[in-house]
Amino acid sequence: MHSAKFWVDYLGLAAHPEGGFYRQTYKADEAIAEPHLPHRYKGQRPFSTAIYFLLEHPDFSAFHRLTSDEVWHFYTGSSLTLWLISPLGELSRLHLGPDPGQGQSFQQVVPAGYWFAASLDAPQTFALVGCTIAPGFDFADFELAQRAQLAQQFPQHRDLIERLTR
Repeated sequence: MHSAKFWVDYLGLAAHPEGGFYRQTYKADEAIAEPHLPHRYKGQRPFSTAIYFLLEHPDFSAFHRLTSDEVWHFYTGSSLTLWLISPLGELSRLHLGPDPGQGQSFQQVVPAGYWFAASLDAPQTFALVGCTIAPGFDFADFELAQRAQLAQQFPQHRDLIERLTR
């Protein structure tokens, strides 16, 4: 198996504000005009976007939320867990990886408006995944969690929030 560094170099990945590395691989040429989108969007959005995303231990993808659903696709490496906090404060986990016998799957969906983070399931590993969003991603739709505010909003998840925020 190739190393994380191999994939970062080969795919031309760059550091992502939430942690890990990424590169946009697709952005639809056509866009949806703002009047035809839900009110949570300001401005037009491409029909869809896709990225590569690589996470290497001990790094993590810090809690953040998006205004669109995000489909995660597992490609190679080790399994990872997506930690989701619903708008009502319910905690759930999604498992991405190559082993269905361990409850892992190749695709999982993070619903719009959920706070979510990702961490690797084992030390000294990495995971290469892809993420697809429709309507397409714009950094205006990305909100990185503030540790104190998120912990105050969901005190029952304080330990996890402190572990997976910067």
